[in-house]
Amino acid sequence: MSTRRIATAGLTALVLVLAAFFFIVPGIVDRQMNVRLGPSHVAVEARAESLHRRLWIADLHGDALLWGRPLLDRADHGHLDVPRLLEGNVALQVFGAVTKTPKGINYERNSDSTDNITLLAIAQRWPPAAFGSLRKRAQFLARRLHEAAAASEGRLVIVRSRSELASFRSARERNPRMVAGLLATEGLHPIEGDLANLDTLFAAGYRMFGLTHFFDNPVAGSAHGVARGGLTPLGRRVIERAAALGALIDVAHASPQAIDDVLAITTRPIVVSHTGVQATCPGPRNLSDDQLRRIAATGGVIGIGFWDGAVCDPSPASIAKAIVHALSVAGPDAVALGSDWDGATKTVFDAAGLPALTEALLRAGLPPETIGKVMGGNVLRLLGTSLP
Repeated sequence: MSTRRIATAGLTALVLVLAAFFFIVPGIVDRQMNVRLGPSHVAVEARAESLHRRLWIADLHGDALLWGRPLLDRADHGHLDVPRLLEGNVALQVFGAVTKTPKGINYERNSDSTDNITLLAIAQRWPPAAFGSLRKRAQFLARRLHEAAAASEGRLVIVRSRSELASFRSARERNPRMVAGLLATEGLHPIEGDLANLDTLFAAGYRMFGLTHFFDNPVAGSAHGVARGGLTPLGRRVIERAAALGALIDVAHASPQAIDDVLAITTRPIVVSHTGVQATCPGPRNLSDDQLRRIAATGGVIGIGFWDGAVCDPSPASIAKAIVHALSVAGPDAVALGSDWDGATKTVFDAAGLPALTEALLRAGLPPETIGKVMGGNVLRLLGTSLP
C-alpha cells in the first residue's frame, strides 16, 4: 500500500474514532448508567390515578442536565425530560448540576484527585473553558436549563424567587401542561475555594446549594470522602452567605459531622435533596432517626430517593416503606421526594411512571392529605417561604 493510501486510511480511521467519541459514546454511557428497570407506563388503580392527577408534585433531585439529552424531547432511555415530567404530572423538578465525580466512585471512600466529568464534557462538546473549570461547568449547565426553558414555548419555566413561584402556580392552574425547574449544585466545589463564586452561581440561577458530593471539598466533608470532616471555615461563611442570598442549603452526601455543624449554626430550613433512611436501608449516605428529627426541627424537608442505595430494593413498595418510616419520625411536614433520576442510578420507574408511587403510598395506608404533602406540598411550602 502506498504512503498516500496509508495516510488516507489513517485519517479516515481517526475521523471515525472521533465521530464515535463525540456522537455515539456519550449516548452509550448514558444508557448504561441511567437504567429504568420497569416499563415507562404502568397501569395503576383508578383511585391512585385520580389522586395523582389532583396532586401538586415536586421532586428535589434529578441529574438530567449532565447527559446532554434534549430536555424538551421524550427520550427512550434514562428517567427524566419535560415530556415525561408532564406525563407524570410533575409540577416542579429540581435540576442538580454534577461538575465532578471521582474515578471508581463508591459510597465508602473517595479522594478528590480524579475526575470522570472532564472526559464526558469533552465528548459532549461543552465549551472548552469548562474542561478545566468547575465553576464554568456549573455555569454551562445552568445555561443548558435556561436555553431549554426559552425554547419550550412555556412548557418549562425557571423558578428563582417566591414571586416567580407564585406566578408559575397561577399559570399552571390555568394550564397544567407546564413544569417549573429549580437549579441546585451537587457539591460546592464549583466555587473553587472562593466565597465570591457563591454569588456567581446565584447569579446563574442556582437557588439550592448542595455542600458536598462524593468527595471532601474546601467547604465540607463528604459522607464518602477521605477525612469526612465537618464544615471548614469557608463552609461556615458559605452558610452565612447563602442565608443572606435567600438560597437553601442541601446536606445530601454531607458527612455526619458536616450535618451536625450545619444544624448547629443554621437559622433557616435545611434540605436533604435525595437520601434514604437507616431504619429501612442501612448505608453510609442514609439518615439516622436522630438526623431526621433534627432536620425536621429546622422546618426543612427530606427527599426520599428511588434507587437501591437509598431504599435497598428500588420498588415502589420499598420507597413507600422508607417514606412511611420518615413520616413516623420527622412528621408529615418534613418528607418529600428525592428521586435521583439520571444520577447514574437504576430505578423501577421514570418520571412518567410516578403514579406507581402514589398507588404504593395509598397501599401503605397513608391518607390522601399526607400523600399530597409528601408528593410535593411540603416542597411547595418550603420554597414559598424560603426562596428570595
